[in-house]
Amino acid sequence: MSDPEKGANFIKTTLEGPPTSEEAVLRPTRFAEFTGQRKTIERLQVMVGAARRRGDPLNHILFSGPPGLGKTTLALLLGTEMERNVRITSGPVVEKPGDLAGLLTNLEEGDVLFIDEIHRIPKTVEEYLYSAMEDFRLDIMIDQGPNARSVRLNLPRFTLVGATTRSGLLTTPLRSRFTLQTRLDYYDQTDLLKIVNRTCRLLEVAVDAGGATEVASRARGTPRIVNNLINFVRDFAQERGDGAITRDIASAALELLEIDARGLDEMDKRVLRIIATHYNGGPVGLATVAIAAGEEPETLEEVHEPFLIQEGYLQRTPQGRVLTVRGYEAIGLKPGHPSQPELL
Repeated sequence: MSDPEKGANFIKTTLEGPPTSEEAVLRPTRFAEFTGQRKTIERLQVMVGAARRRGDPLNHILFSGPPGLGKTTLALLLGTEMERNVRITSGPVVEKPGDLAGLLTNLEEGDVLFIDEIHRIPKTVEEYLYSAMEDFRLDIMIDQGPNARSVRLNLPRFTLVGATTRSGLLTTPLRSRFTLQTRLDYYDQTDLLKIVNRTCRLLEVAVDAGGATEVASRARGTPRIVNNLINFVRDFAQERGDGAITRDIASAALELLEIDARGLDEMDKRVLRIIATHYNGGPVGLATVAIAAGEEPETLEEVHEPFLIQEGYLQRTPQGRVLTVRGYEAIGLKPGHPSQPELL
């Protein structure tokens, strides 16, 4: 059997919290501290309250949605609310059934096992999860050939929390075993402002209303980006200003990062410009755009496209990607602009 702490990128967070770091300090640890995702939070509060009243482990939960919206934070928060340990791993590193067995057999009653990018677990390993999630047992094969035999391991009742950025890649049998399947959406401006002010307070950075608004408006609706931007703007303010984040300081810092007032970065605008000027606004395939932009198709699809589509700069059609009127405006062009080559 594999060593879970070595073979599966195994991280254990105790009731005292996850490993100490600046990012960990910024993570909310209670429902009352979490901003946004109101429907998801209400669902989780119902499940946690009922489970604690019955004295049972929490039922299995699946979080889906773009990166940086709080899936890991919510998993850690559930452990705190349930007063249980959280053990963290990632789908790609659970390569063999033995890795999974090592993780599951080291759990204690009521523990939370968080698997990030759960859709990337190999199918041969995923099948072992079915009985573990439903019956809290694991049947594994020992040896090979004539000496092969099945060994049944009884597991403590645990909670599996899965996170995925691509829920469509999850198999139906695995998805159906999660009691709650909930999607996290991009945050609105009001919630992002609250996150900006909370982060600055925890980092002991002075910020005025204009500076907070400037950061929130360019954060692409994503708390992780908010925190990353604040860290850079803080450095900029200390190096080029008096240490306080004002509108002018925040604007100058974010312009240095090539993030415009819409939250579009240099790669976003490159993608829009390629579709507009090289392919007459589309439709054009993702792989073609990726080659022209010098980026991996998966990166464009998972990192850049969700925001561009959500904000109405780009459309995804069966024929390919198509630029919208708003997409043209973002790069300073109009549909049918003379700079666009005519298609033969």
